Amino acid sequence: METVEISKYFGAVAAVDDLSISIPRRGVTSVVGPNGSGKSTLINLLSGTLPLDGGMVIVDGRGLRTIHAYETPGHSITRTFQEIRLFDQVSVLDNILVVLTTRKFWPSLFERTNRKYRERAQEILEKVGMWEKRTSLAMDLSYGQRKLLEIGRAMALNVNIYLLDEPFAGLFPQMLERVKDILKGMRDEGRTIIFVSHNMDIVREMADHLIVLDGGKLLIAGQVEDVLNQPEVISAYLGA
Repeated sequence: METVEISKYFGAVAAVDDLSISIPRRGVTSVVGPNGSGKSTLINLLSGTLPLDGGMVIVDGRGLRTIHAYETPGHSITRTFQEIRLFDQVSVLDNILVVLTTRKFWPSLFERTNRKYRERAQEILEKVGMWEKRTSLAMDLSYGQRKLLEIGRAMALNVNIYLLDEPFAGLFPQMLERVKDILKGMRDEGRTIIFVSHNMDIVREMADHLIVLDGGKLLIAGQVEDVLNQPEVISAYLGA
């Protein structure tokens, strides 16, 4: 995945400013930077949650000047949000089955007895450690469990590119380790994972590639330790 001079303005403020970056096809890329640097806006643009004001996103050689959120699975892209988005009034299992079956909510409920879908849903819920909670309503889960279920829903789409906005934020240590293990497993499967984080210890442990933004522009990109040792990164991000 690449971006070519993409921009997003809120009034006169450029949240992302003529940004051109290249993201490795496989492995884990982390996007970091000070507050207001454009990290979440970048995820929103790549996922079609916000429209591009300029530039182009290239996915598998195809240039996209317009990205609609409902089309992103067709580009082999999905995402999670800082504010978790689930179907709160239905069970954990049905939250997965809705994604596996037709995209329309009510018709999908009539397909949920299909053995193929139920076996795949069980496989996903076991991977994220939520099979024992399959009959619980999503609204009754803890914050960490909701985070796991949202990741499971993203996995159910079986795409190549996963955009994760602060996937580790607010998690207790046990849940944190579980999420890290899930993402490592996805990396081992050859997926492309792009995550935003403020936790530099996690970035050092998890990321293969690092992109640093500042003021909506690219400050530097490259291997994690090389990037973090650059004086401009230390100054802009760490405040030294």
